[in-house]
Amino acid sequence: MSNWINSGGDEPRLYSARPTNCKSERRCSGSVTYWARLAGALVLVALAAPIGHARDRGQFVNTNADLKAWFDGLRSGKGPCCSDADGSALSDTDWDSKDGHYRVRLPRYGSRLEGQPQELVWVDVPEEAVISEPNRVGRTMVWPIYGYMGVSIRCFMPGSMT
Repeated sequence: MSNWINSGGDEPRLYSARPTNCKSERRCSGSVTYWARLAGALVLVALAAPIGHARDRGQFVNTNADLKAWFDGLRSGKGPCCSDADGSALSDTDWDSKDGHYRVRLPRYGSRLEGQPQELVWVDVPEEAVISEPNRVGRTMVWPIYGYMGVSIRCFMPGSMT
């Protein structure tokens, strides 16, 4: 067996020999270029990322600690609902129950478009999003998720209408 291969050219070359256009092996190793590009990209992402700051606007000052702990522990079949702050209370006209299935009326988009009224759409609540434990606050609540595919429901807790 030989280390020589027929390259299709005028003369055979070594199997392990790689053609290169570099004058020095250090400059062509590729790893330096790769790490430099990666570091540059990370710096650009870090500079372009918005800096978010948590705020306490005082909305939970008078909240009952037991009720807050209950909200923080709420789960549906789709996972944790997070807390009361992430959910939205619905009026009786913004949700409906038919044949044991729920639907809610929510804004189509998570944020308001400038100068335009928010369009409301009816969204079917998946069975796994319905919270099965008793409602301790009495009002209907929904935890929507807005994504590129539209609005979906993470958690839904029916109120006193049921």
